[in-house]
Amino acid sequence: MNKKTVTDIDVKGKKVLVRVDFNVPLSSKDPNDTNITVTDDTRIRAALPTLNYLLEHGAALILCSHLGRPKTPADKQYAMDPVAKCLSDLLGKPVQKLDEMVGESVTAAVAAMQPGDVILLENTRFTPGETKNDAELSAKLAALADVYVNDAFGSAHRAHASTEGVARALQGPSVAGFLMGKELEALGTAVTNPPHPYIAIMGGAKISDKIKLIDNLLQKADKVLIGGGMANTFLKAQGYELGSSLVEADALPEARRLLETAVDSLVLPVDVVIAPEFKADAPATVVAVDAIPADQMALDIGPKTLELFKASLAGAKLVIWNGPMGVFEMAPFAKGTNELAQLLATAVDAGTQVVIGGGDSAAAVKNAGLTAKMTHVSTGGGASLELLEGKELPGIVALDDK
Repeated sequence: MNKKTVTDIDVKGKKVLVRVDFNVPLSSKDPNDTNITVTDDTRIRAALPTLNYLLEHGAALILCSHLGRPKTPADKQYAMDPVAKCLSDLLGKPVQKLDEMVGESVTAAVAAMQPGDVILLENTRFTPGETKNDAELSAKLAALADVYVNDAFGSAHRAHASTEGVARALQGPSVAGFLMGKELEALGTAVTNPPHPYIAIMGGAKISDKIKLIDNLLQKADKVLIGGGMANTFLKAQGYELGSSLVEADALPEARRLLETAVDSLVLPVDVVIAPEFKADAPATVVAVDAIPADQMALDIGPKTLELFKASLAGAKLVIWNGPMGVFEMAPFAKGTNELAQLLATAVDAGTQVVIGGGDSAAAVKNAGLTAKMTHVSTGGGASLELLEGKELPGIVALDDK
């Protein structure tokens, strides 16, 4: 985790290629729409400390990012033009958007750059070699710049040309930006040297895609609290009847193994909010986990479970949270997630480090209006999960060590 950052190098007069995460929501998905705008600039704002630092220290910036999941360059709804306009407004200076990621027009535009200039390349995923980590594409990208900065933690778990290949191909320094540095510091603590008591909270729909993560957490955390749909599979593995709740039958053997491995470390719900169907206007009631009717499904954790979780969190030095406690997008089933977010905000006030692992957890905390209250909210759901699993992320490994 001990990687060089922008403060470790001299960028004056240098052309700096910055991999940012500008994968932002847009107002339209119609390729013929000529007035598409950015509807949430959070990710663009998150990159500003790095970009402003580089500009203040005399660099010229060449920025690249993916946007959406275009199948071909004809998917013009994913062109970077609205992002360039939004960034220009935030930086208070012109941003020249180019229509290619590499090519003669890009080479010419970069050759003409002066310190303080900002260029935004076209969507990296319009270029076929990007996701294949094509060596030729990586070399062309590397030839544009003197320095490479990766500030896109949300893409660091992918070995793409703009996240890993270019860092290997570039002759000059390859370092982390401030946002990447913050992510590594916050999540790296949990991976390498967590303070204790250390509590992990896992939620979301499925256990199957988080088995390795739970395995790793059980070795490091003092307690692992389980909510959301994945709790149903654990409860079923304990022999409870779950009615029509979501249960991953294929994952039951793994759930039983984890329960045996964990002994007393896994904390499961003792009551749940149930409803007859998956609808916002369905009548919701609270029952104990051993009293779920055959025609009902569990859609949130109940008040006694919240009290149990609160007791488990008492005195914690570090808490990592990944995954909502229920169907938080629907008001009747959002209480568990929202109240847990409030509990964690209060814990931060009492000195606990609380790290939110991106994705739905970050969205839930934002919905509750508590983002600013947390110690750190990760910008990368998939990347944070893989890091907490103990995996090495290619986009980070490729950066220069201190």
